[in-house]
Amino acid sequence: MAKSRRVRRIYSVSGELLTKSREAALAAVQIFNNPLITFKSEIFIVLMNIAWTYLLHAYYRKHHIEYRYYQQRAKRRVFDKTKSGAHKHWELERCLNDQQSPIDKDTANNLRFLIGIRHEIEHQMTSRLDSSLSAKFQACCLNYNEYVKKLFGEKFGIDKHLAFSLQFSSISREQVAALPSPSKMPSHIKAFIDGFEGKLADEEFNSPRFAYRVLFIAKTANRKGQADQVIEFVKSDSSLAEKINAEYTVIKETEKPKYLPSQIVELMRKEGFPKFSMHYHTQLWKQLDAKKPGKGYGTKVAGKYWHWYERWVAEVRKHCQLNADKYGAKA
Repeated sequence: MAKSRRVRRIYSVSGELLTKSREAALAAVQIFNNPLITFKSEIFIVLMNIAWTYLLHAYYRKHHIEYRYYQQRAKRRVFDKTKSGAHKHWELERCLNDQQSPIDKDTANNLRFLIGIRHEIEHQMTSRLDSSLSAKFQACCLNYNEYVKKLFGEKFGIDKHLAFSLQFSSISREQVAALPSPSKMPSHIKAFIDGFEGKLADEEFNSPRFAYRVLFIAKTANRKGQADQVIEFVKSDSSLAEKINAEYTVIKETEKPKYLPSQIVELMRKEGFPKFSMHYHTQLWKQLDAKKPGKGYGTKVAGKYWHWYERWVAEVRKHCQLNADKYGAKA
């Protein structure tokens, strides 16, 4: 009888956590789509962090996995508690790090990215993030909907409660060109993004679970009575997809920027270090063993030519700033 009550209690708490998780996810999306709110990114990240944390707590609770912090003392556990006496539960990153986490690598990368952004913005106000991080936000939403259904059943999906956000104007090339570029983002946010993405392998960076990128093309239905959808999905290996990839790369950006050594040297000279040369660049990357696999500073293209990522450019810039006199910087 006692065991039966305990089982009912486990499922009751798990259900309550799941309900709060779904409410937090729905609130995050609704707030982000609200045209009257300008503090979108910060609110979205906080609420989705809560949504995923409660989702994993519900999963661990359901499967009898302890998700409270504790100290093992001889034959008993001593649980960590707050000053008010409440148990300390795992935060989202600790949930993801557990060996029994049900979350795949690319989805975990997306969440760790957003956790890192939250750490950067939680102590200071920032701006210009909404459009720059929207691909990560979209992936986070799609991943959440998939996992809430996968872990608890189709009926718990939130896709039936949400539709695509509508707007009062079409998307023009001028608008795309006006979107904030990484260079216009707050420096501490850009530094975090460069560092995080630089450590990812190309297949991890390009995974739709990490960042979901969509290309919009104006199109009308071909036949009368045919549904005219705002977004149409085509197979990646179709002739239409190939044509789109060939003609619209100007507004479709799915690859990390890459630089040749000569471009980096020229960039440093333009930034005020006229004596920085290819020789010094070669010395630096050899000294730091920057081409070592796993460091995430660059990649070999076509199996032959080495290209550097922005993360390495930041490292070179830092080196030049620390040795300004050596490279001829003006006081």
